[in-house]
Amino acid sequence: MANAVEAVVVFAMRLGAHTIWTAIAFGVALAPACVSAEESFDTEHIFGFMIGTDVGNPGEREFQTQTTGRFGKGGTYRALQQEVEIEVVPLPNFRIEVGGTATLHDITGVPDIDDRRQFNFQGASLDLRYRLLDRGRAPFGLTVAAELHGDRIDETSGAKGRMYGSEFTLAFDRELVPNFVIGALNLIYQPEWARFEVAGLSEKSSTIGAAFGGLVRVRPNFLLGGEMRYFRQYEGIGLGELSGQALFVGPTAYFQLSEKSRLTLSWSMQAWGRPAGSGGNLDLVNFERHQARLVFGVNF
Repeated sequence: MANAVEAVVVFAMRLGAHTIWTAIAFGVALAPACVSAEESFDTEHIFGFMIGTDVGNPGEREFQTQTTGRFGKGGTYRALQQEVEIEVVPLPNFRIEVGGTATLHDITGVPDIDDRRQFNFQGASLDLRYRLLDRGRAPFGLTVAAELHGDRIDETSGAKGRMYGSEFTLAFDRELVPNFVIGALNLIYQPEWARFEVAGLSEKSSTIGAAFGGLVRVRPNFLLGGEMRYFRQYEGIGLGELSGQALFVGPTAYFQLSEKSRLTLSWSMQAWGRPAGSGGNLDLVNFERHQARLVFGVNF
């Protein structure tokens, strides 16, 4: 049974962006037109790899699954993360999310990474968000977010160990055309610490980034747009020596499936990158060639 499940997951990981966006086209055609447009955007979940400034209303509870695939580092490289999350809004402008993650790695012939094909429980996370400015009352929305996670499996290599990290984000957004076009900006800082079980080595790294996104309301229940993300990775948590940099671009689609359920699909390709000390035009040492994400959520 486990082999069958793993085979299905690996098959899904092999699907390309063309298949994903063909599915989106069918979804647009079949999506119910009866869902009415809201007075303004709710940006809490409409982006794929980015976040908006909305955090929900007090008392709201949501269940969410987030599937993230990362592909391409030379040789054969496929990594799939499945995260299950519960979100609650206990106070105005404040949201709490807790989650657990499992990972599947299929790696063969990738430089500096051991070959492995495995499925494991990875770890747990806590995500806190507080909205400082409501764009309905201010020129733009502003939210500060902090995600903390502890893992037993390295998300890139699949190696066992102890990994701790966080992601701090300043999120801005604004309706460029009321109820039609929304734009967002994220500023990101990610310090990470890891100690690997087999080698006994410790590593520290940090990443800073900026992400820009925009979505257009194509139908009352369907948004379509794209995201552009630029990252710089360093040795040490204090932004020491530069390890590499990369620029990702790709489309994002959001579906309001019903009054209480939603679906977000996003795909990004590394359009440019450069590892430290190299003249190449891609950084496949510190980043992947492709990243894809599917998020499904429901209020309860």
